[in-house]
Amino acid sequence: MDDALAHRLQLLGPFRPAPALFPRRHRLGRTRPRGPRRRRRRHRARARPARGAPRRRQPGGRARLRRRCHRSRADGAERGEPRRGAGLVSLPFGLRLYCAGTALAAPLAPLALARRADRGKEDPARIDERKGVASAPRPEGRLAWIHAASVGESLVGLTLARALTDAEPNLEVLLTSGTRTSAELVADRLPDRTRHQYAPVDAPGAARRFIDHWRPDLAVFVESELWPNLLIETAKSGAATALVNARMNAASLKRWGRWEASARRLLGAFDWIGAADRRTAEGLSTLAGREVGEVGNLKLEADPPPPDPDALAAARAAIGDRPVFVAASTHEDEEVELAAAHLRLRRDHPDALMILAPRHPERAEAVAEILQLAGLTFARRSAGETPAPDTAVWLADTLGEMGLWFALTPAAFIAGSLVEAIGGHNPVEATRAGAAVITGPHVDSFADVYATYRATGAVAVASDAAAIAAAVEQIWAGGDPTPEAGLAALERLSGDALETTVEALRGLLNRERES
Repeated sequence: MDDALAHRLQLLGPFRPAPALFPRRHRLGRTRPRGPRRRRRRHRARARPARGAPRRRQPGGRARLRRRCHRSRADGAERGEPRRGAGLVSLPFGLRLYCAGTALAAPLAPLALARRADRGKEDPARIDERKGVASAPRPEGRLAWIHAASVGESLVGLTLARALTDAEPNLEVLLTSGTRTSAELVADRLPDRTRHQYAPVDAPGAARRFIDHWRPDLAVFVESELWPNLLIETAKSGAATALVNARMNAASLKRWGRWEASARRLLGAFDWIGAADRRTAEGLSTLAGREVGEVGNLKLEADPPPPDPDALAAARAAIGDRPVFVAASTHEDEEVELAAAHLRLRRDHPDALMILAPRHPERAEAVAEILQLAGLTFARRSAGETPAPDTAVWLADTLGEMGLWFALTPAAFIAGSLVEAIGGHNPVEATRAGAAVITGPHVDSFADVYATYRATGAVAVASDAAAIAAAVEQIWAGGDPTPEAGLAALERLSGDALETTVEALRGLLNRERES
């Protein structure tokens, strides 16, 4: 490790044990510590308290719920494992409320999962994994568990898994995610000594079964995956924990600020936190009550999935030399504006093609209705259709093909940015594919990235149909922004985030091995 990296790690602070999630105070079911026991009379009848003496309170329903949510497991003690935070004491109100709610709702989880499977959102063959029942044995030796939410986070997880297994020859890796899309993405890209499982739903029983089976030595949570039950069980197991590429927008930080005690307790479960940007570092430092360092955005160093060569060749043959632009990851209320922009473009470019990729393909029917009302003909990718010469829109209602669409266009509108509640999406994949970037005004979720893009002239900001159409035409004509400006922005954004993170994780692993 070079001197610069060592200095950077030093700035991030030492590896110090996190405060216990459950500091030992007194037994559950009592509102205050109990005083000295009164001696009972030596006969079978139940001893009655003296007249005027306070009655001993018995554990009520809420106490039983807390015990169900947080009970300590004797089997771990028998294995000789450290039980960080195993003391049984009430949590902050927000976490008590959450854990009680998930404990009560747990019996409904199988029904909810079955309904999601019917809608294609869950893999029926692997539904038990979502209940915390593993479909594979735990490998021998040390195990690092990396948890990612969906596609973007899974790409970061794959990059980390590859870097960790390269650096630690005897390390096994478990990568979990919560969506079918991410599972399909990682299936053919898993590094050596790495396996994938679906993450359990965040219910006490499912989380406990998952942790009891896998017994990770290191647990790595990517971005903002703060699931209380899963974190509680992980902390109880004694595993080292890290939150990597932590990233929250202003709205998320504000919401967590309303539950400051709960946020501090959850963030206290992590032995190391690396923030993706300055705003998150400052916000988490306030919430956690300790210094959180800005490491950099790991998504900038994650390799996007390459497009299928055969699919790319077929798409290029179907499109020919028509002018094309992509509207990527669109949300409700954005497609109307984009349809209007495309109608403007087709006035001067009658053969123009828009590739419209909704963020959630299950909305395809609603999007198709918008296109029909706008008078735009379309072909649906999910039906195996390719655009004819007079087709106005290619409705990209499939999953995992964004790299294909970006490879087909010189201009990409990154959606989620016309709707304030979304806060934009990541432009990096489009830039790496060689597309110039257009965005709406609402990019709070990627504020640091877009600030650098603006500083290098790598993005056009358009807030309505007319501005979107004008920006697309300018890119088609060879004007700004250019793909080269986007690459310059990436160069400025890139740093040593991956190297710093991997060294921190290895430090946690080696600390656990020495202890």
